[in-house]
Amino acid sequence: MTTTLRPSGPLQQSDGGARTRPYEIRVNSRRVGSLLIAADTPFGPAVGEIRDLGVDEPDRRRGRATVAALAAEEVLRGWGCRRVRVSVPADSAAGLRLARSLGYTEYSRHMAKELPEDPPALSEGVRGRPMTGAEFEAWRVEAVRGYAEDWIARGMPQEAARAKSEADHAGRLPQGLATPNVTFAVLEAAAGPVGHLWVAPSGEGSYVFDVAVDAAHRGRGYGRDLMLLAERTALAAGDRVLGLHVFAGNTPALRLYESLGYRPTNVNYAKDLL
Repeated sequence: MTTTLRPSGPLQQSDGGARTRPYEIRVNSRRVGSLLIAADTPFGPAVGEIRDLGVDEPDRRRGRATVAALAAEEVLRGWGCRRVRVSVPADSAAGLRLARSLGYTEYSRHMAKELPEDPPALSEGVRGRPMTGAEFEAWRVEAVRGYAEDWIARGMPQEAARAKSEADHAGRLPQGLATPNVTFAVLEAAAGPVGHLWVAPSGEGSYVFDVAVDAAHRGRGYGRDLMLLAERTALAAGDRVLGLHVFAGNTPALRLYESLGYRPTNVNYAKDLL
């Protein structure tokens, strides 16, 4: 029997080259699953994604998903894509195995933690306070620059990365520091300010959009206190789940989050299309 992809909806295109199209996974004429193929990522039309790949239970463990993923890669090559990304639920053992077997490499993961009822205590001599307006303006300049550089390092053209960074920060913070339901905090120790934190509602709980220890104060455990401050912030907002994103190469941060009880919710993979 032959496993193939068959379009289940029209091809959606934009003037900028973005494309999306849903497909059914079929064995001969029988539908056994579905997926969505897209080339509308922040990197532009040269980077595609395979989304929502699923095979119906009776047809699992028969190689259907492998053939479908490979066929989707061929579609993306035909669209001119040079790289493909997938995001796999962390509890999908089969999906994780499939991504690795097809040569995908993890580049980041989303993590989350169910918070206890009682706010965690910070270390002795450490406290959190609201960020001042002057501190926010200094933070924003550096945040926009750093966010753009992250995208540039991952392959986005400089002009597009800078435009995206400005747009994303403006979209999430339309009123700056006064944006409703957004918390910016500074962690202080005996040496003064040692780090900062940005937490806001997202999805089913709160989300850490930015957290960093100042370079001169790293290696002293302040990262843990910043994350505990983030948990206190989420609980004060009435949320019992706190999420975050971490790049695979940031080993110290990943170890810290794991030690605090954060667990992956989605693992993000990518590979070049040769």
